[in-house]
Amino acid sequence: MTTESTRQAPLVGLRSEGSVDEATLAYARTKIDAVLTRPGLPAVTGEVRITRAAAHHVGHPWSATADLRVGQRQVVATAEEATGTEVVDRLQDRLRRQTDKAAHTRDAGRSTTAPPWRGGATQDHVNP
Repeated sequence: MTTESTRQAPLVGLRSEGSVDEATLAYARTKIDAVLTRPGLPAVTGEVRITRAAAHHVGHPWSATADLRVGQRQVVATAEEATGTEVVDRLQDRLRRQTDKAAHTRDAGRSTTAPPWRGGATQDHVNP
């Protein structure tokens, strides 16, 4: 059983570009860690980048991009909003959906086998 004290934190970097304040970065770190430290997720590595445009006339000056590796799957999520907290919240929602998909497909154990005419294994069916 894994407890919070023994669970390894994800190796996800947080970068900022433009005039991003420390409060927004702290808020982003809290929200991102909440998504990525959930039980049942495989190892997570990667980077999250939060950018604030210098031009004030831009409709959505805040943007965020997450490029992560969840187990063997790559997860990419992007968001653009008017404020720093809105972009972080939108990115959190998108990351949660993408990491859920990555964890679900990992657990499903789906693997395709080649058909017999392409060299796949043949199954012998015995009729009763």
